[in-house]
Amino acid sequence: MNEKIFREYDIRGVADRDLPNSFARDLGAAIGTYALAKGSKRMTVGKDCRRSSERLHKFFIEGLLSTGMNVTDIGLVPTPLLYFSLYDQKSDGGVMVTGSHNPGEHNGFKICVGKASVYGEAIQDLKRLVLGQKFSQGKGTFNQVSVIENYLDYVYQNVSHPLGVKVVVDSGNGMGGGVGPALLKKLGCDVIEMYSEPNGDFPNHHPDPTVLENLLDLQEKVAETGADLGIAFDGDADRIGVVDKSGRVIYGDELLILYARDVLTHFPGATIISEVKASHRFFNDVRLHGGEPLMWKTGHSLIKSKMKELDSPLAGEMSGHMFFNDRYFGYDDAIYAAARIVEIVAREHKTPAQLLHDVPSSFATPEIRVDCPDEIKFEVVNRARDHFKSMGLEVNPIDGARIEFKDGWGLVRASNTQPVLVYRFEAQTEARLKEIRRTIEQGVAQFLS
Repeated sequence: MNEKIFREYDIRGVADRDLPNSFARDLGAAIGTYALAKGSKRMTVGKDCRRSSERLHKFFIEGLLSTGMNVTDIGLVPTPLLYFSLYDQKSDGGVMVTGSHNPGEHNGFKICVGKASVYGEAIQDLKRLVLGQKFSQGKGTFNQVSVIENYLDYVYQNVSHPLGVKVVVDSGNGMGGGVGPALLKKLGCDVIEMYSEPNGDFPNHHPDPTVLENLLDLQEKVAETGADLGIAFDGDADRIGVVDKSGRVIYGDELLILYARDVLTHFPGATIISEVKASHRFFNDVRLHGGEPLMWKTGHSLIKSKMKELDSPLAGEMSGHMFFNDRYFGYDDAIYAAARIVEIVAREHKTPAQLLHDVPSSFATPEIRVDCPDEIKFEVVNRARDHFKSMGLEVNPIDGARIEFKDGWGLVRASNTQPVLVYRFEAQTEARLKEIRRTIEQGVAQFLS
Protein backbone atom coordinates (compact mmCIF):
# COMPACT_ATOMS: atom_id res chain seq x y z
CA MET A 1 0.00 0.00 0.00
CA ASN A 2 1.24 3.47 -0.89
CA GLU A 3 0.88 5.19 2.47
CA LYS A 4 1.33 8.63 0.89
CA ILE A 5 -2.26 8.50 -0.39
CA PHE A 6 -3.40 9.29 3.17
CA ARG A 7 -3.20 13.07 2.91
CA GLU A 8 -4.19 15.97 5.15
CA TYR A 9 -7.80 16.36 3.99
CA ASP A 10 -8.62 13.14 2.16
CA ILE A 11 -7.28 9.93 0.63
CA ARG A 12 -6.12 10.38 -2.93
CA GLY A 13 -3.91 8.69 -5.52
CA VAL A 14 -3.62 7.38 -9.07
CA ALA A 15 -6.57 4.99 -9.30
CA ASP A 16 -5.09 2.06 -11.21
CA ARG A 17 -1.80 2.17 -9.28
CA ASP A 18 -2.73 3.18 -5.73
CA LEU A 19 -6.40 2.27 -5.34
CA PRO A 20 -7.02 -1.41 -6.22
CA ASN A 21 -10.33 -3.10 -5.41
CA SER A 22 -8.90 -4.69 -2.29
CA PHE A 23 -7.84 -1.31 -0.93
CA ALA A 24 -11.26 0.22 -1.59
CA ARG A 25 -12.89 -2.66 0.28
CA ASP A 26 -10.44 -2.38 3.19
CA LEU A 27 -10.91 1.37 3.37
CA GLY A 28 -14.67 0.89 3.51
CA ALA A 29 -14.19 -1.55 6.37
CA ALA A 30 -11.80 0.85 8.14
CA ILE A 31 -14.16 3.81 7.84
CA GLY A 32 -17.09 1.67 8.94
CA THR A 33 -15.12 0.50 11.98
CA TYR A 34 -14.03 4.05 12.81
CA ALA A 35 -17.50 5.56 12.36
CA LEU A 36 -19.29 2.82 14.31
CA ALA A 37 -16.96 3.52 17.24
CA LYS A 38 -18.06 7.17 17.05
CA GLY A 39 -21.72 6.16 17.25
CA SER A 40 -22.58 6.30 13.55
CA LYS A 41 -25.14 3.84 12.23
CA ARG A 42 -25.84 5.00 8.67
CA MET A 43 -23.68 6.71 6.05
CA THR A 44 -24.38 8.18 2.63
CA VAL A 45 -22.00 7.48 -0.26
CA GLY A 46 -21.66 9.33 -3.58
CA LYS A 47 -19.35 9.14 -6.59
CA ASP A 48 -18.08 11.31 -9.43
CA CYS A 49 -17.85 10.55 -13.14
CA ARG A 50 -14.28 9.27 -13.39
CA ARG A 51 -13.73 5.93 -15.10
CA SER A 52 -12.49 4.40 -11.85
CA SER A 53 -15.27 5.76 -9.64
CA GLU A 54 -17.83 3.04 -10.33
CA ARG A 55 -15.31 0.35 -9.39
CA LEU A 56 -14.10 2.12 -6.24
CA HIS A 57 -17.65 3.00 -5.20
CA LYS A 58 -18.75 -0.66 -5.50
CA PHE A 59 -15.91 -2.18 -3.48
CA PHE A 60 -15.87 0.64 -0.93
CA ILE A 61 -19.58 0.09 -0.15
CA GLU A 62 -18.93 -3.65 0.08
CA GLY A 63 -16.36 -2.98 2.80
CA LEU A 64 -18.60 -0.49 4.60
CA LEU A 65 -21.51 -2.95 4.70
CA SER A 66 -19.26 -5.73 6.01
CA THR A 67 -18.82 -3.84 9.29
CA GLY A 68 -22.55 -3.57 9.94
CA MET A 69 -22.78 0.04 8.76
CA ASN A 70 -26.04 0.85 6.96
CA VAL A 71 -25.45 2.55 3.60
CA THR A 72 -27.52 4.97 1.53
CA ASP A 73 -26.13 5.30 -2.00
CA ILE A 74 -26.84 8.74 -3.52
CA GLY A 75 -25.19 7.90 -6.84
CA LEU A 76 -23.51 10.33 -9.25
CA VAL A 77 -23.41 13.73 -7.54
CA PRO A 78 -21.15 16.73 -6.95
CA THR A 79 -19.30 16.64 -3.63
CA PRO A 80 -21.49 19.40 -2.10
CA LEU A 81 -24.52 17.15 -2.52
CA LEU A 82 -22.77 14.48 -0.46
CA TYR A 83 -22.44 17.11 2.27
CA PHE A 84 -26.08 18.13 1.73
CA SER A 85 -27.14 14.49 2.16
CA LEU A 86 -25.83 14.52 5.72
CA TYR A 87 -28.65 16.95 6.54
CA ASP A 88 -31.27 15.90 4.02
CA GLN A 89 -31.00 12.18 4.82
CA LYS A 90 -30.12 12.72 8.49
CA SER A 91 -27.20 10.35 8.08
CA ASP A 92 -24.37 9.89 10.56
CA GLY A 93 -21.62 10.54 8.05
CA GLY A 94 -20.78 10.22 4.39
CA VAL A 95 -18.06 9.45 1.87
CA MET A 96 -17.55 10.89 -1.61
CA VAL A 97 -15.56 8.92 -4.17
CA THR A 98 -13.88 11.70 -6.15
CA GLY A 99 -10.58 12.87 -7.56
CA SER A 100 -11.74 16.46 -7.12
CA HIS A 101 -9.92 18.72 -9.64
CA ASN A 102 -7.00 16.33 -10.22
CA PRO A 103 -6.36 14.66 -13.61
CA GLY A 104 -8.77 11.98 -14.79
CA GLU A 105 -6.57 9.05 -13.82
CA HIS A 106 -6.60 10.15 -10.17
CA ASN A 107 -9.30 9.36 -7.64
CA GLY A 108 -9.90 9.38 -3.91
CA PHE A 109 -12.23 9.60 -0.95
CA LYS A 110 -13.54 12.60 1.00
CA ILE A 111 -14.87 11.50 4.37
CA CYS A 112 -17.29 12.88 6.95
CA VAL A 113 -18.20 11.35 10.31
CA GLY A 114 -21.16 13.10 11.82
CA LYS A 115 -21.35 16.46 10.04
CA ALA A 116 -17.59 17.08 10.22
CA SER A 117 -14.88 16.29 7.69
CA VAL A 118 -12.28 13.74 8.71
CA TYR A 119 -8.78 15.19 8.32
CA GLY A 120 -5.31 15.38 9.83
CA GLU A 121 -4.55 12.80 12.49
CA ALA A 122 -7.94 11.12 11.97
CA ILE A 123 -6.87 10.28 8.39
CA GLN A 124 -3.78 8.63 9.88
CA ASP A 125 -6.03 6.67 12.25
CA LEU A 126 -7.78 5.26 9.18
CA LYS A 127 -4.42 4.31 7.69
CA ARG A 128 -3.54 2.42 10.86
CA LEU A 129 -6.88 0.60 10.73
CA VAL A 130 -6.26 -0.45 7.12
CA LEU A 131 -2.77 -1.68 7.98
CA GLY A 132 -3.97 -3.50 11.11
CA GLN A 133 -6.86 -5.26 9.34
CA LYS A 134 -8.91 -5.42 12.56
CA PHE A 135 -12.36 -4.46 11.34
CA SER A 136 -15.81 -4.60 12.90
CA GLN A 137 -17.97 -7.42 11.57
CA GLY A 138 -21.65 -7.17 10.71
CA LYS A 139 -24.18 -6.99 7.92
CA GLY A 140 -25.37 -3.50 7.03
CA THR A 141 -28.45 -2.58 5.03
CA PHE A 142 -28.32 -0.90 1.62
CA ASN A 143 -30.68 1.49 -0.16
CA GLN A 144 -30.49 4.06 -2.95
CA VAL A 145 -31.96 7.57 -3.07
CA SER A 146 -31.55 10.72 -5.13
CA VAL A 147 -31.00 14.01 -3.28
CA ILE A 148 -30.77 16.28 -6.34
CA GLU A 149 -34.38 17.51 -6.35
CA ASN A 150 -34.33 18.07 -2.59
CA TYR A 151 -31.14 20.10 -3.02
CA LEU A 152 -32.60 22.23 -5.81
CA ASP A 153 -35.72 22.87 -3.78
CA TYR A 154 -33.77 23.80 -0.65
CA VAL A 155 -31.58 26.37 -2.40
CA TYR A 156 -34.57 27.74 -4.34
CA GLN A 157 -36.34 28.42 -1.06
CA ASN A 158 -33.30 30.16 0.46
CA VAL A 159 -32.08 32.39 -2.39
CA SER A 160 -33.90 35.36 -3.93
CA HIS A 161 -35.67 34.74 -7.24
CA PRO A 162 -36.36 35.31 -10.05
CA LEU A 163 -32.84 36.57 -10.68
CA GLY A 164 -33.04 37.51 -14.36
CA VAL A 165 -29.27 37.44 -14.95
CA LYS A 166 -27.62 36.12 -18.10
CA VAL A 167 -24.87 33.74 -17.05
CA VAL A 168 -22.54 31.30 -18.80
CA VAL A 169 -21.82 28.14 -16.80
CA ASP A 170 -18.73 26.06 -17.63
CA SER A 171 -18.91 22.78 -15.73
CA GLY A 172 -15.69 21.45 -17.27
CA ASN A 173 -17.32 18.04 -17.92
CA GLY A 174 -17.30 17.52 -14.16
CA MET A 175 -20.08 16.86 -11.69
CA GLY A 176 -21.46 20.40 -11.57
CA GLY A 177 -23.08 20.08 -15.00
CA GLY A 178 -26.05 18.03 -13.86
CA VAL A 179 -27.00 20.41 -11.05
CA GLY A 180 -25.51 23.90 -11.41
CA PRO A 181 -27.20 25.02 -14.65
CA ALA A 182 -30.50 23.46 -13.50
CA LEU A 183 -30.40 25.45 -10.26
CA LEU A 184 -29.69 28.78 -11.96
CA LYS A 185 -32.47 28.15 -14.48
CA LYS A 186 -34.84 27.33 -11.62
CA LEU A 187 -33.84 30.65 -10.03
CA GLY A 188 -34.83 32.52 -13.19
CA CYS A 189 -31.47 33.01 -14.90
CA ASP A 190 -30.83 32.93 -18.63
CA VAL A 191 -28.23 30.16 -18.65
CA ILE A 192 -25.78 29.34 -21.43
CA GLU A 193 -24.20 25.96 -20.72
CA MET A 194 -20.69 24.81 -21.56
CA TYR A 195 -19.32 21.28 -21.10
CA SER A 196 -22.19 20.14 -18.89
CA GLU A 197 -21.90 16.48 -19.91
CA PRO A 198 -20.02 14.50 -17.23
CA ASN A 199 -16.88 12.93 -18.70
CA GLY A 200 -14.10 11.82 -16.39
CA ASP A 201 -11.52 12.21 -19.16
CA PHE A 202 -12.25 15.98 -19.19
CA PRO A 203 -11.92 16.28 -22.97
CA ASN A 204 -12.31 20.07 -23.28
CA HIS A 205 -10.08 21.43 -20.54
CA HIS A 206 -8.89 20.48 -17.06
CA PRO A 207 -11.62 21.27 -14.48
CA ASP A 208 -9.60 23.58 -12.22
CA PRO A 209 -10.73 27.23 -12.33
CA THR A 210 -7.67 28.49 -10.43
CA VAL A 211 -5.58 27.91 -13.59
CA LEU A 212 -6.24 30.87 -15.87
CA GLU A 213 -5.92 28.94 -19.13
CA ASN A 214 -8.87 26.78 -18.03
CA LEU A 215 -11.06 29.91 -18.07
CA LEU A 216 -10.25 30.96 -21.64
CA ASP A 217 -13.28 29.23 -23.19
CA LEU A 218 -15.53 30.79 -20.56
CA GLN A 219 -14.13 34.27 -21.15
CA GLU A 220 -14.68 33.87 -24.88
CA LYS A 221 -18.28 32.67 -24.46
CA VAL A 222 -19.13 35.50 -22.04
CA ALA A 223 -17.87 38.04 -24.57
CA GLU A 224 -19.63 36.30 -27.47
CA THR A 225 -23.01 36.14 -25.72
CA GLY A 226 -22.92 39.43 -23.81
CA ALA A 227 -23.58 37.59 -20.55
CA ASP A 228 -23.49 39.42 -17.23
CA LEU A 229 -20.92 37.01 -15.86
CA GLY A 230 -19.45 33.53 -16.26
CA ILE A 231 -19.15 30.78 -13.68
CA ALA A 232 -16.82 27.78 -13.71
CA PHE A 233 -16.88 24.71 -11.47
CA ASP A 234 -14.01 22.40 -10.66
CA GLY A 235 -14.31 18.63 -11.19
CA ASP A 236 -16.45 17.87 -8.15
CA ALA A 237 -18.08 21.34 -7.93
CA ASP A 238 -16.85 22.39 -4.52
CA ARG A 239 -14.76 25.25 -5.99
CA ILE A 240 -15.99 28.17 -8.06
CA GLY A 241 -14.36 30.46 -10.61
CA VAL A 242 -15.99 33.69 -11.78
CA VAL A 243 -15.42 35.77 -14.92
CA ASP A 244 -16.84 39.28 -15.25
CA LYS A 245 -18.75 40.61 -18.26
CA SER A 246 -15.57 42.50 -19.18
CA GLY A 247 -13.59 39.24 -19.26
CA ARG A 248 -11.78 39.98 -16.00
CA VAL A 249 -11.18 36.96 -13.78
CA ILE A 250 -12.50 37.60 -10.27
CA TYR A 251 -10.00 35.99 -7.92
CA GLY A 252 -11.15 34.07 -4.86
CA ASP A 253 -10.38 36.84 -2.36
CA GLU A 254 -12.17 39.41 -4.53
CA LEU A 255 -15.22 37.18 -4.72
CA LEU A 256 -15.07 36.76 -0.96
CA ILE A 257 -15.09 40.56 -0.58
CA LEU A 258 -18.43 40.67 -2.40
CA TYR A 259 -19.88 37.87 -0.29
CA ALA A 260 -18.54 39.45 2.91
CA ARG A 261 -20.11 42.84 2.20
CA ASP A 262 -23.44 41.12 1.67
CA VAL A 263 -23.21 38.91 4.76
CA LEU A 264 -22.02 41.75 7.03
CA THR A 265 -25.25 43.66 6.37
CA HIS A 266 -27.01 40.84 8.22
CA PHE A 267 -24.24 39.95 10.70
CA PRO A 268 -22.53 43.23 11.71
CA GLY A 269 -19.16 42.67 13.38
CA ALA A 270 -19.00 39.01 12.34
CA THR A 271 -15.74 37.14 11.89
CA ILE A 272 -15.04 36.45 8.22
CA ILE A 273 -12.34 33.84 7.60
CA SER A 274 -9.86 33.49 4.75
CA GLU A 275 -6.43 31.97 4.41
CA VAL A 276 -2.78 32.82 3.94
CA LYS A 277 -3.07 33.31 0.17
CA ALA A 278 -5.66 36.09 0.53
CA SER A 279 -4.65 39.66 -0.25
CA HIS A 280 -4.27 42.61 2.10
CA ARG A 281 -7.21 44.09 0.21
CA PHE A 282 -9.56 41.41 1.49
CA PHE A 283 -8.62 41.80 5.15
CA ASN A 284 -8.76 45.59 4.92
CA ASP A 285 -12.15 45.57 3.17
CA VAL A 286 -13.73 43.36 5.83
CA ARG A 287 -12.56 45.80 8.52
CA LEU A 288 -13.83 48.74 6.49
CA HIS A 289 -17.29 47.16 6.34
CA GLY A 290 -17.46 46.45 10.06
CA GLY A 291 -16.31 42.84 10.11
CA GLU A 292 -13.49 41.04 11.89
CA PRO A 293 -11.19 39.33 9.37
CA LEU A 294 -9.25 36.23 10.38
CA MET A 295 -6.31 34.73 8.50
CA TRP A 296 -6.28 30.95 8.89
CA LYS A 297 -4.70 27.85 7.43
CA THR A 298 -5.48 26.73 3.89
CA GLY A 299 -7.71 23.66 3.54
CA HIS A 300 -11.44 23.08 3.40
CA SER A 301 -11.47 20.82 6.48
CA LEU A 302 -9.45 23.29 8.54
CA ILE A 303 -11.61 26.23 7.47
CA LYS A 304 -14.86 24.41 8.27
CA SER A 305 -13.57 23.49 11.70
CA LYS A 306 -12.55 27.10 12.42
CA MET A 307 -15.92 28.40 11.23
CA LYS A 308 -17.71 26.10 13.63
CA GLU A 309 -15.43 27.10 16.50
CA LEU A 310 -16.04 30.83 15.93
CA ASP A 311 -19.63 30.59 14.63
CA SER A 312 -18.50 32.50 11.56
CA PRO A 313 -21.15 33.09 8.86
CA LEU A 314 -18.70 33.09 5.94
CA ALA A 315 -15.26 31.91 4.86
CA GLY A 316 -13.45 31.45 1.61
CA GLU A 317 -10.18 30.53 -0.05
CA MET A 318 -8.27 31.80 -3.06
CA SER A 319 -8.83 28.40 -4.66
CA GLY A 320 -12.58 29.06 -4.89
CA HIS A 321 -13.79 27.05 -1.89
CA MET A 322 -16.60 29.25 -0.47
CA PHE A 323 -18.27 28.37 2.83
CA PHE A 324 -21.63 29.86 3.81
CA ASN A 325 -23.00 29.47 7.31
CA ASP A 326 -25.53 32.17 6.43
CA ARG A 327 -28.73 30.63 5.05
CA TYR A 328 -26.74 27.42 4.59
CA PHE A 329 -24.82 24.66 6.37
CA GLY A 330 -21.23 25.94 6.54
CA TYR A 331 -19.57 23.71 3.97
CA ASP A 332 -17.96 24.49 0.60
CA ASP A 333 -20.41 24.39 -2.29
CA ALA A 334 -19.58 26.06 -5.60
CA ILE A 335 -23.11 25.59 -6.93
CA TYR A 336 -24.61 27.39 -3.94
CA ALA A 337 -21.85 30.02 -4.18
CA ALA A 338 -22.86 30.56 -7.81
CA ALA A 339 -26.43 31.25 -6.73
CA ARG A 340 -25.20 33.73 -4.12
CA ILE A 341 -23.01 35.77 -6.51
CA VAL A 342 -25.77 35.85 -9.12
CA GLU A 343 -28.18 36.99 -6.39
CA ILE A 344 -25.83 39.90 -5.58
CA VAL A 345 -25.41 40.86 -9.25
CA ALA A 346 -29.19 40.78 -9.78
CA ARG A 347 -29.93 42.87 -6.72
CA GLU A 348 -27.24 45.50 -7.33
CA HIS A 349 -27.68 45.63 -11.14
CA LYS A 350 -23.88 45.69 -11.44
CA THR A 351 -21.29 43.19 -12.58
CA PRO A 352 -18.73 41.80 -10.09
CA ALA A 353 -15.99 44.08 -11.46
CA GLN A 354 -18.25 47.13 -11.11
CA LEU A 355 -19.05 46.15 -7.53
CA LEU A 356 -15.31 45.99 -6.80
CA HIS A 357 -14.59 49.46 -8.22
CA ASP A 358 -13.87 50.96 -4.78
CA VAL A 359 -11.36 48.29 -3.75
CA PRO A 360 -7.85 49.81 -3.92
CA SER A 361 -5.85 48.45 -6.80
CA SER A 362 -2.80 46.30 -6.27
CA PHE A 363 -0.66 44.00 -8.33
CA ALA A 364 -0.92 40.33 -7.49
CA THR A 365 -0.19 36.96 -9.04
CA PRO A 366 -2.62 34.04 -9.12
CA GLU A 367 -1.56 30.90 -7.31
CA ILE A 368 1.72 29.67 -8.77
CA ARG A 369 2.44 25.95 -8.41
CA VAL A 370 5.94 24.57 -8.70
CA ASP A 371 6.61 20.83 -8.71
CA CYS A 372 8.26 19.60 -5.52
CA PRO A 373 8.34 15.96 -4.31
CA ASP A 374 6.08 15.12 -1.39
CA GLU A 375 9.12 13.77 0.48
CA ILE A 376 10.83 17.17 0.75
CA LYS A 377 8.18 19.87 0.23
CA PHE A 378 7.49 20.57 3.92
CA GLU A 379 11.19 20.59 4.79
CA VAL A 380 11.87 23.03 1.95
CA VAL A 381 9.26 25.43 3.34
CA ASN A 382 10.60 25.08 6.90
CA ARG A 383 14.13 25.90 5.78
CA ALA A 384 12.89 28.82 3.69
CA ARG A 385 10.94 30.18 6.68
CA ASP A 386 14.11 30.17 8.80
CA HIS A 387 16.05 31.80 5.96
CA PHE A 388 13.65 34.73 5.62
CA LYS A 389 13.53 35.22 9.39
CA SER A 390 17.33 35.39 9.41
CA MET A 391 17.05 38.27 6.91
CA GLY A 392 15.07 40.23 9.50
CA LEU A 393 11.77 39.89 7.64
CA GLU A 394 8.41 39.39 9.35
CA VAL A 395 7.25 35.84 8.65
CA ASN A 396 3.78 34.51 9.49
CA PRO A 397 4.20 30.74 10.01
CA ILE A 398 0.51 29.82 10.39
CA ASP A 399 0.58 27.85 7.12
CA GLY A 400 3.90 27.76 5.31
CA ALA A 401 5.72 31.08 5.25
CA ARG A 402 3.94 34.35 4.49
CA ILE A 403 6.69 36.97 4.26
CA GLU A 404 5.54 40.52 4.94
CA PHE A 405 7.13 43.63 3.45
CA LYS A 406 6.07 47.25 4.04
CA ASP A 407 4.61 47.44 0.54
CA GLY A 408 3.58 43.86 -0.18
CA TRP A 409 3.95 40.22 0.75
CA GLY A 410 4.83 36.82 -0.63
CA LEU A 411 3.86 33.30 0.30
CA VAL A 412 5.39 29.88 -0.10
CA ARG A 413 3.61 26.83 1.32
CA ALA A 414 3.56 23.10 0.67
CA SER A 415 0.35 21.85 -0.88
CA ASN A 416 -1.44 19.27 1.25
CA THR A 417 -3.01 17.64 -1.80
CA GLN A 418 -0.33 17.66 -4.52
CA PRO A 419 3.48 17.33 -4.81
CA VAL A 420 3.92 21.07 -5.33
CA LEU A 421 4.90 24.29 -3.63
CA VAL A 422 2.32 27.06 -3.86
CA TYR A 423 3.42 30.68 -4.25
CA ARG A 424 1.48 33.93 -4.32
CA PHE A 425 2.67 37.54 -4.32
CA GLU A 426 1.12 41.01 -3.95
CA ALA A 427 2.57 44.52 -4.04
CA GLN A 428 1.56 48.14 -4.64
CA THR A 429 3.41 48.42 -7.95
CA GLU A 430 4.22 45.99 -10.72
CA ALA A 431 7.94 46.61 -10.34
CA ARG A 432 7.81 45.91 -6.61
CA LEU A 433 5.79 42.75 -7.26
CA LYS A 434 8.60 41.45 -9.46
CA GLU A 435 11.19 42.31 -6.80
CA ILE A 436 9.30 40.53 -4.01
CA ARG A 437 8.70 37.52 -6.21
CA ARG A 438 12.36 37.32 -7.20
CA THR A 439 13.52 37.63 -3.59
CA ILE A 440 11.30 34.82 -2.37
CA GLU A 441 11.72 32.46 -5.30
CA GLN A 442 15.50 32.79 -5.12
CA GLY A 443 15.43 32.28 -1.37
CA VAL A 444 13.43 29.05 -1.73
CA ALA A 445 15.37 27.75 -4.75
CA GLN A 446 18.54 27.16 -2.72
CA PHE A 447 16.68 24.48 -0.73
CA LEU A 448 15.24 22.64 -3.74
CA SER A 449 18.48 21.12 -4.98
